[in-house]
Amino acid sequence: MTDQERIEWINNATYYQLLERWRFAPVGEPFLRGEVGEHYNVVMRQKRKEVSSEDFVRISKAIGWTQPT
Repeated sequence: MTDQERIEWINNATYYQLLERWRFAPVGEPFLRGEVGEHYNVVMRQKRKEVSSEDFVRISKAIGWTQPT
């Protein structure tokens, strides 16, 4: 996947998808490094502002802290 494809994915992802990837990303995840990582951070923060506090808690609990196997 190219950086441009990653940026397109980020732009089209839901807050749920962004938080899930962020939470379970392995060390060195290309989505979270360099310019793509900076873009990820900006988009994730913006989409977080668009989610109510109740939805934020619901999404976070739905994702959990243990990665599914």
